[in-house]
Amino acid sequence: MTAAEDPIDLLARALAQTAGLIDGAGAEQAGHPTTCRSWDVADLISHLLHDLRQFSVRANGGNPDWSQPFERVEDDWLHAFEAGAEELVAAWRNAGDLSGTIEIPGGGTLPARFPVDQQIAEFAVHGWDLARATGQSTAGLDHDVARASLAWGRGALRPEYRGSEEDGRAFGPEVTVPEDAPPYDRLAAFFGRDPRKV
Repeated sequence: MTAAEDPIDLLARALAQTAGLIDGAGAEQAGHPTTCRSWDVADLISHLLHDLRQFSVRANGGNPDWSQPFERVEDDWLHAFEAGAEELVAAWRNAGDLSGTIEIPGGGTLPARFPVDQQIAEFAVHGWDLARATGQSTAGLDHDVARASLAWGRGALRPEYRGSEEDGRAFGPEVTVPEDAPPYDRLAAFFGRDPRKV
């Protein structure tokens, strides 16, 4: 089975590379700025830890409460992330068949794998954010993860979701990059990051 056929395998790969980037982030970099809104490195990693918990609620059939802000975590990032990642992958493995569709509020349907694909993109994009903020290379990151995330984003990220942080939007306008730009630069640019900025 290919990664395209097994989204949970691709999610596991996205989580593993995110763990590697967290491992490469030193505690002395906690206050470094990131490309992600007004967060510093510790905020970004804390957000990822919060995502793991919320995504596991979703994988277990619940409805995450996104109204509460995440708690800032100052240390032991890697251990916490690895434990949460293991729980998330196990929850999706136990969730059953993801080959069909699911009903959404309002009467529409989505592919059953949609939440998994969304989570892959979340970790891929924030992995790029973390790498840039901590001076780590993105050259060796998993290209399949990037390509799958970009494909999901092109189908799911509507124009009305884009805008400024002041307007409460999570994604800025798409940044134009060359067609032959590295996969993660193209992914970041689509999600409103400018890979040309140092």
